[in-house]
Order: sequence, then structure tokens, then C-alpha cells
Amino acid sequence: MSQYDVVIVGSGTAGQTAAYHLNENGLKVAVVENSEHPGGTCALYGCQAKKWFYEATEIIAKSGHLKGKGIARPPEGQWPAILKEKNRFTSRIPEGTVKDLKADGIDFLPGTAKFKDARSLEVDGHRVAAAFFLLATGARPGHLPFEGSRHLITSKDFLDLRDLPPRIVFVGGGFIAFEFAHFAARIGPNKGNIAILEVAERPLGSFDPEMVGLLVAASREEGIDVRTRVNIESIKKSTKGFSITIESGTSLEADLVVHGAGRAPNIETLNLGAAGIEFTDKGIVVDKGMLTTNDRIFAVGDCAATIQLARVADYEAHVAAKNILARLRQTEPARIDYRAVPALLFTYPQYGMVGKTEKALREEGIDYRKSFGKNLSWPSFTRIGLTHAAYKILVGADNEILGAHILSDNASGLINTLKQAMLYNIPADQLFWQSIMSPYPTRESDLTYMLEPFLS
Repeated sequence: MSQYDVVIVGSGTAGQTAAYHLNENGLKVAVVENSEHPGGTCALYGCQAKKWFYEATEIIAKSGHLKGKGIARPPEGQWPAILKEKNRFTSRIPEGTVKDLKADGIDFLPGTAKFKDARSLEVDGHRVAAAFFLLATGARPGHLPFEGSRHLITSKDFLDLRDLPPRIVFVGGGFIAFEFAHFAARIGPNKGNIAILEVAERPLGSFDPEMVGLLVAASREEGIDVRTRVNIESIKKSTKGFSITIESGTSLEADLVVHGAGRAPNIETLNLGAAGIEFTDKGIVVDKGMLTTNDRIFAVGDCAATIQLARVADYEAHVAAKNILARLRQTEPARIDYRAVPALLFTYPQYGMVGKTEKALREEGIDYRKSFGKNLSWPSFTRIGLTHAAYKILVGADNEILGAHILSDNASGLINTLKQAMLYNIPADQLFWQSIMSPYPTRESDLTYMLEPFLS
């Protein structure tokens, strides 16, 4: 039996973050991975990989908006060429992941981890024990309960397509569906043959309804057909592609059907019950220190019942690592703080948010004021032909920022500024004065226009 201070299950961004943190503090660490391609979803099939397609999407979209306004011929996308560049990056990750871990003295254990009891697990027949375990096994596409769901390809498959067919349908109206639909609309061969089918009353359920409506309008202008309250009965394959039958009796034809309906925690093979670890359909139950119901086992990232975002996973990994060290050294424990988690959709325009939505504030009975603007004609957006730019900032009784929502190019920069203000308790009126000296004219300097209504 092998013995370690900490055994981490999963070699994605969260697993690696925790492994290096603990190793740098002198602990004997091992990382278990059952995939033939170590490195995790974010680097191989998610955040990093998709950005190769987004960068081209943004350039094409922005140039298209400026056609006749200084741009004579907008560029055309070449999906195979982007794929080649993406693969040049991702192909080095698996080998590099293992090499870097080993170079730092972290053992890499290939195989499937399965708990034998509360203090040990088995990796392909080999028993491994540790003082602490950290689970970072990520998530996989969720189950879809209709006939023919096997015909859907995953986000991983989509980012490995050699080329895009003309007719694409995305099942589900979440992050993946909207981002990939925008990639296909700008880089693909035929504008107007892309659809998003959402079963709920509206897509992007965790985002602000009014802002989502503006993004949907922008998406439809680019030929993306967004449909809601769609219950799929079946998907059948034919010689001409796929036929999607909807409960209403209508059908839709497609060359490709993509799973965009969310992800489920990847925990089936862990035998969590043997270790006394509670879990739900949303993931492993953890407390604010990322500790499971077993006092020696932590869970972080997409396998935990928390927020499925890569940077949240890294944050959780650091918190868990700090708490393992605190237990060993009897120092002050760490706690996670989800008050200001930024989320960004890499559509064009981007949609970023941090904090609460109006709906959430009303449900919680919290009084608030807002500054809101849509279809902005500010020079920043007029210059780039963007007609759907919008913002919504929500503040409380003392001008504290409760939530912010930005529809724009470079929404990421604006949301990050507002996130920092929330974390450091900078009220809206004070952030206004701090933003006056922003480089001008930029999106960041536009923040003063958004915040001016909150001046006393």
C-alpha cells in the first residue's frame, strides 16, 4: 500500500492548483487521473480551447458590424485553420501536465480511483492511503431523457470538428449553447441555420432576464434562432441528417445536434458511500471550507455541489489546500466567499455578470436601486457598430454594489472592476470617483456614466 499526506483525484485545473499548493508546503502528494489525456476539461476542451474560436469570432463579428463604416470586406472564418491552431496548443497539455507534476516531485497515478473505506482508495487494484484526500473529478454532459439523445455530440466533440455543417441545433440554452452558437454563426458556412432549443421559459436561467432578452435579440440578428418552452420527444438519424421531433408536433431538421443542456458531477466511479461522503444530483456536499461529510476528504470544482466555473474551482482548491495545512499545523482555517463570483459568456457581444440579479434581490426582500441603459449609442459603441450594448448596476441602501450586468465587447474588464469593488466594499459613488481617471476613451472610462446616477 502506498502512503501519502494528500491524494488528489483529478488532474484538471482544480486538482493541479491544490497539488502544487500542498507540494510547495512540503507535503507528499499524489494525483490520480483516469483519463488518457490528463489536464482537465478547462485546458483541453473548455475555457482555453474555446477561446481560440472566440477570438476569431469577435474579429469577424466586429468587422461585420463595421462593414460600410470603414471596413470594405469583413474577414471570413476558416474553422479548420482555427482548429489546427487550437490543437497545436491542446496537444501539448497531457504530456506537459504529467511532466510538470513529476518534475515538482508530485506522484502521478494513472487509473480509476475507488474508495475502499473512509481512509483509503484503490487505483486499478493498487491500494492507496493518505491522511487527506481531495476530489476534483470535474463534470460530464448531463443525461437527457428523450429517445435518440445518443445522437448528440458533446462540447468536446464540437471543438474537435474538422469543419462545421450548415444546419446546427443546440439542445439546451446554457453557456455552451450560446457561446458555440455564436462561434458557428460567425465562422460557419451558412448564417441563419443555427437554433437553440430551451425547455424552460427562458434560456440562461441564472442570469438577469432583461439582459438575457437583449442578448437573445442580438443573437437572433446574427441568424441564431432561440426557441423556449421546447420539449423534445425524439431525435432520429436519417440519410439527410437528424430529425428532431418536438411535443407540439413540429419537427426540425439538422446536420448536427449538440448537447448544451448543462453538466453533471463526474462521481459515479468513486464509490463515495464507502467513504461516508454525502452527495446529490448537483454534486458532492461540502461546507464553506470545501470539506465533505468525511472529515478527511475535501471536494472542489465541478464535482462539488457549488458553482461550475474554472476560476471558482481554482479558488476552492486553494481554500481546501489551506485547510489541509491548517489541520496539520493547527492554524486558522480558510472559508470560501462566493459573494462576488464573476460569470462571462463569450458570445459577441459578451455578457458578464457578478453578484445578484433583480429577481434574486426581490425574492430575498432586499431593497435596491439600479442604473440601467440599453441599445447604447455612446461613442465607444458607435465606433464599433455595436447596437446592443447594455448595462445594469444594482446597489443597496448604502450604495454598496449588489450586482452588475454588462452586455458589451470587453465586458470582462468592466465586470472585473465591479467585482473588485464588491470584494473590497467600495460603494458605487466612490467607484465613480476612482474611475474618472481611467484611460479615456475606453469601456472602463464608460463606467462613470453607469455609476453617475448613484452620486449623492
